[in-house]
Amino acid sequence: MSRELVIGLDIGTTSVKAVIFNLNGKLVAEAEEMITTNYPKPDCSEQDPVEVEKASVTAMKNVISNAKASKEELLTVGISAAMHSLICLDENMDALSQVLIWSDRRSSQLADELMEANGNEIYAKTGTPIHPMTPLLKLMWMKENNDEAYQKASYFMSMKEYLLQKWFGQRVIDYSMAAATGLFNVKELNWEEQALELAGVQKEQLSRIVPPTERLTGINENIAKEIGISPDMPFIIGSADGQLANLGSGAIKPGEVNISVGTSGAIRQFVKGAPINEKMETFTYAFTNNTSIIGGPTNNGGVALQWFKDLIEYNGSHNELLAGAEQVEVGSEGIIFLPYVNGERAPLWNGRAKGNFFGLSINHKKEHLTRAVLEGIAFNIYQIGKSLETIAGAPEKISVNGGLTKSKLWVQIMADIFGKEIYLSDTHHNAAWGAAWTALVGIEKVDSFEDIKTSLPAEKVIEPNMENHQAYQRIFEKYEKLATTMEEFFNE
Repeated sequence: MSRELVIGLDIGTTSVKAVIFNLNGKLVAEAEEMITTNYPKPDCSEQDPVEVEKASVTAMKNVISNAKASKEELLTVGISAAMHSLICLDENMDALSQVLIWSDRRSSQLADELMEANGNEIYAKTGTPIHPMTPLLKLMWMKENNDEAYQKASYFMSMKEYLLQKWFGQRVIDYSMAAATGLFNVKELNWEEQALELAGVQKEQLSRIVPPTERLTGINENIAKEIGISPDMPFIIGSADGQLANLGSGAIKPGEVNISVGTSGAIRQFVKGAPINEKMETFTYAFTNNTSIIGGPTNNGGVALQWFKDLIEYNGSHNELLAGAEQVEVGSEGIIFLPYVNGERAPLWNGRAKGNFFGLSINHKKEHLTRAVLEGIAFNIYQIGKSLETIAGAPEKISVNGGLTKSKLWVQIMADIFGKEIYLSDTHHNAAWGAAWTALVGIEKVDSFEDIKTSLPAEKVIEPNMENHQAYQRIFEKYEKLATTMEEFFNE
């Protein structure tokens, strides 16, 4: 009997992954192609769009080969992509610039100035925090600095749009990717004129906005041949990686929170409509025409732990480093770590934020600092989560995925800090499965996004230690005061 298979294509920051699933969400095959990030100047983070597009073709080709899948078995492809990227293109749709990725911080000064001027007003319309990550700020920087690619550009796109243009000859962008630009009115589901004026671009230079279930057909025949698919196989545009990670973990109903922590991290929740956080601590990105995802991203997930391991020149494995921290009591004997070693997005939205160890004494050893790093990462996510509660109420279910969840100690710390059960997924392909499921909705193979709950891998439940939770509540009060107090020094 012939198989029915679906592909999730996940265009990330460090790699492109192509994953083939059956209709129950079981992994059939996977393939990954790494992407090079270049840092030509301080605060600049760029990639080659041609390289990323070719990596996507190769990943698709390899995963089909790995699965030994025939053209007839492949039903559709759904696409996930990292947010906030920007490319300038000429009238022939050729790239004039590299891809400026989310971590590009060249517009930090402009972000400060916009916040002082009318940042609150822009945020209230777009739901996107004022931050150098956004294409709005990247475009403003290009405009102010008379950037050559910007001045010559006929069009502006994200990496995902660039790929779709090359493959299908269409300029389209889904709600979530549009919302992440900072140029999109999240209430009206259209380009926001005030933001366009700030960026110095016309609506015609941007893509047509479509829902995540938009169907694309008629892929370029040469590309179809290279990948090994039928030219008439439907592709579904999908959404942004964060939204699809939530979907792929089953956190889709109100009250269901998903925390993803790899190198960086985020905490997100789907809501009806497009509610905005008045303090500008979180984002609101449209997903469909009547649902949005709210949340906050942190720059400092596993990267903070890796930084610490490198700093102390620890040559053992991560597991060996963390084993020592397991012997340290809750609170790391008085050490509090502010994990902002890579600047910070939520909840501070301050690219100049700096990390700090507070409370060091002569009795402390590396084990204490290691645990403090894990606790600091968790406290930061908890603080973002408290901001989400002002919009959506307390979470009813918390699921966690990502590389840092390999640490049993860190997951237990998360459960203890939140004081709630943590549901741990045993897959790291949540965004790809979310993209694949969106594709199945798009071709009407399944009825709804919510039905994904019937096709999820088993979850492990981590119970909180409520005695530890009470201790962590007292420590968090100190953590929050420290974060607030130190913030005034970050800009000096």
